[in-house]
Amino acid sequence: MSEMHLASHFDQLESTRKGFGRGLLKAGTLSSSVVAACADLTESTQMHLFAKEFPDRFIEIGVAEQNLVTVGSGLAAMGKVPFVSSYAAFSPGRNWEQIRTTICLNDRPVRIVGSHAGLSVGPDGATHQMLEDIALMRALPNMVVIAPCDSIEAEKATLALVTDPRPAYLRLARADSPIVTTEHTPFQIGKAYLMHEGADVTIISTGTMTAQALMAARSLFKDGVHADVLHVPTIKPLDTETILESAKKTRHVVTVEEAQINGGLGSAVAELLGEKLPTPMKRMGMNDRFGESGKPEELLEHFGLTAKHIALAAHHLMLDHTNHKH
Repeated sequence: MSEMHLASHFDQLESTRKGFGRGLLKAGTLSSSVVAACADLTESTQMHLFAKEFPDRFIEIGVAEQNLVTVGSGLAAMGKVPFVSSYAAFSPGRNWEQIRTTICLNDRPVRIVGSHAGLSVGPDGATHQMLEDIALMRALPNMVVIAPCDSIEAEKATLALVTDPRPAYLRLARADSPIVTTEHTPFQIGKAYLMHEGADVTIISTGTMTAQALMAARSLFKDGVHADVLHVPTIKPLDTETILESAKKTRHVVTVEEAQINGGLGSAVAELLGEKLPTPMKRMGMNDRFGESGKPEELLEHFGLTAKHIALAAHHLMLDHTNHKH
């Protein structure tokens, strides 16, 4: 576990898709092999920066997400480094079979960028609040699954994917969220990071939920509860060593994600602990429900995914475990 460089205050806000846009532009500058394709959402996914700078390396596919990923597979087969983007509701939501057959089965290193994932899409409602994407992509052989915690990490992840030889899914959000890392915070595909240290409970989070997990840890500290906060930007492959090390220390685990808990990060951790280190745990996320229309902050509160609810879940888990022992 590396020493972490974190923002001292979480008052700066920016969406993770903005970090991706900057990262893709940098990647295009560094390598002429980087190409991009989009399904008629170039500005929304922040690919417009790359498209403007490198028009000869950008393809506007149109509203054809199945074609989007098959073209990406062909580009990868020809030695290019393709990034393909759309809303997560449509990619992988609409084109999962093509991702499975043309990308994963052939082991083509296409970087699939699913923007506007999670509840924080907000007013667009349940149809556009993609909550099943982590489960869908985790299930695919050969697929890497990454959910950065903020815009700075999203930029680093984008650049890291340029040289990674595997198919990958990058999960991004629409809404602004707190910037918790700095330029000096480490990022490596496949690594989890200890962002807050304690010995009583482990909070394991991914994506923009890590900011909420860190705020929950600060709240718990005031109540005399010391929490490990493990940020898991790479959901697959999972950093099993770091997770097991923390769970062995605290013996209580809470997982938090802005996605369905069935098949998501919580499931991945539960599978690991079930096989290697049975541990009392609580999974937080969307529990077999669709989203609703509303402001992002209202939705996170409504579905119990704010720092307050995470801290409460940690208290309840520890209390239940203590009662069971007695």
